[in-house]
Amino acid sequence: MLAKLTSKNQLTLPKAILQQIGEVTYFDVQTDDGKIVLTPVRLNAGEKVRQKLQSLGITESDIEDAIAFSRKG
Repeated sequence: MLAKLTSKNQLTLPKAILQQIGEVTYFDVQTDDGKIVLTPVRLNAGEKVRQKLQSLGITESDIEDAIAFSRKG
């Protein structure tokens, strides 16, 4: 698939590509041996971690205790 670079250095990614990766707004951009590599970045990952911890009954205090314990050794 082709994507055209505009005069303002913008790319429009093909719809078929975006459908494969799901909903994403940000990309990490790097070069690798002359290739441009776009990696989707999902900024809401932290919220998913918080929800998982809450569902497991793990509190902020539990995490603070675990950090303090690990720093003792």
